[in-house]
Amino acid sequence: MPVILKLATAALFACLSLAAHGEKLRIVTEPWAPYVYEEQGAMQGLDYETTVIVFQRLGVEVQWQFLPWKRCLAMLEQGQADGALDIFHSHERDALLLYPSEPLSEVEFVLFYANERPHPVQGLEDLHGLTVGTSPGYLYGTAFSDSSLFNREAAPSHEANFGKLMRGRIDLLITDRRVGQHVIKVLGLEGKVSQAPAVLSRQQQFLAVRRGAGMDLLVQRFAAELKRFKQEPAYTALSAKYGGIQVIRGFEHTVEQQESSAQ
Repeated sequence: MPVILKLATAALFACLSLAAHGEKLRIVTEPWAPYVYEEQGAMQGLDYETTVIVFQRLGVEVQWQFLPWKRCLAMLEQGQADGALDIFHSHERDALLLYPSEPLSEVEFVLFYANERPHPVQGLEDLHGLTVGTSPGYLYGTAFSDSSLFNREAAPSHEANFGKLMRGRIDLLITDRRVGQHVIKVLGLEGKVSQAPAVLSRQQQFLAVRRGAGMDLLVQRFAAELKRFKQEPAYTALSAKYGGIQVIRGFEHTVEQQESSAQ
C-alpha cells in the first residue's frame, strides 16, 4: 500500500474513532488577535480560519474553547483538551504533544512603550533595571527568560498589560508585533504607544495535539493539507485579510505599512 494511502487510511480511522464515540476534537486557545479571536460572537483570525478549513478537508469536527493560556496548558496536561491552537514548540512538551511539521504562522516578539515615558531599546542590555510586562505561560525565548537585567511582571491579558503601561506601572511590555498593533488599535492608543526597534525573538506557531491512538498520523495529514492550502489563492486572500497591519515605531511615531502577509 502506498505511503500516502496508508496515512490517509490511518487518519480516517482516527476520525472515525472520534465520530463513533460522538466526540469532537477539543481544541483550546487564548484570544490572540489577529491570529485567533472572537468578534461579535464569531471566532475568526488567520490561524483559526486556516485550521478550520484544513480540518474540514480532513473530515474532522472540532469543538473550540477560549481560555487563559495557562488554563489551556493545564487542560492539555490533565487530558481535558485534545489540542491547542497557536502553541510554540517546546522540547519540554514533546512527551505530551505532537506537532505538525508545517507551522501555521510565525510571531515576532517586540517591546512596546508609552510615548510619555519613551524607552526605544535596541536589545536586552538596554532593559537594565526596568520592568517589562509579560503574559503567564508564554515563551519569549531563552535570552529573555534567563536574563537577570530586568524585572518581569505578568498581567492576565494583553489589554491589561497595555493598561498598566499607560498608567506607568510597567516600563515596557513584550508581545507579538501584530498582536500589539491590534490591541493598540482596539484600545484607541494610536499616537500614545510606540514599538521599540528590536525583534527579541521569533517563534513558529502550531496546532499541536495530545499524543494518542492515531494522532501521530492525523498530525501528518494535517501538515500535508496545511502545506497544500498555503499554496492556494484562498490562503493568499486570507493572509492579506489579516496581514495588512501598521507598525508603530520610534520617537517620530512614524507609521509604516507592512507586507500583506501574516508570515
